[in-house]
Amino acid sequence: MAPDIWQPLLLSLKVALWATGLNLLLGVATAFALSRWRSRLSPLLDAMFTLPLVLPPTVLGYYLLVLLGRRGAFGAWLEHWGINPVFTWQGAVIASTLAAFPLVHKAARAAFESVDPQLESAARVLGLSRLAVFFRVSLPLASRGIVAGALLAFARALGEFGATLMIAGNLPGRTQTLSVAIYSAIEAGDEAGANTLVVVASLTCIVVLLLAGRLTRGHAPQRVI
Repeated sequence: MAPDIWQPLLLSLKVALWATGLNLLLGVATAFALSRWRSRLSPLLDAMFTLPLVLPPTVLGYYLLVLLGRRGAFGAWLEHWGINPVFTWQGAVIASTLAAFPLVHKAARAAFESVDPQLESAARVLGLSRLAVFFRVSLPLASRGIVAGALLAFARALGEFGATLMIAGNLPGRTQTLSVAIYSAIEAGDEAGANTLVVVASLTCIVVLLLAGRLTRGHAPQRVI
């Protein structure tokens, strides 16, 4: 592998890991909340959480620029504190987190809804608090589905292009992720470099999808006999 291919690969892995970690925290929290507390707003909230999955990536990037740009709703406030995520690798993390969030949220919600509520009720009867029931009963039983969703989110974040290009740009060694590097190589006519990057990205995603598929097949709803 050519030396200049390592930088976008390592940056992509860094961004994908950060995005996956953030999505685990946010996705599990929202999934558990919607799976346990129903209201008239639940369908609307679920639609909003799923929206990044169907919106064009450039639309996501535009929203991020509007919100986080120097003249944006939050950008001016962040600028006051010396924070500007535009054209930084942190901006790429934000874009990848937003694009991959629905995969964790959907998988985690399905996993939590498959947990037998009688097991949670039994734990409460035995004296466990709601927080203890979550960490000792609900979360362990839903862990396979959550991990499968996290792996899919990692693959999605690894290949994010449109939103990342709009908010983070294409700065070699700073914000140029694997997918953006492929785009640059094709634009520059570097067919050999593009082929190598495509193979690396494809193999990485195939491995992740195989792991996610294996976990999904192994996930079965828990029942009380």
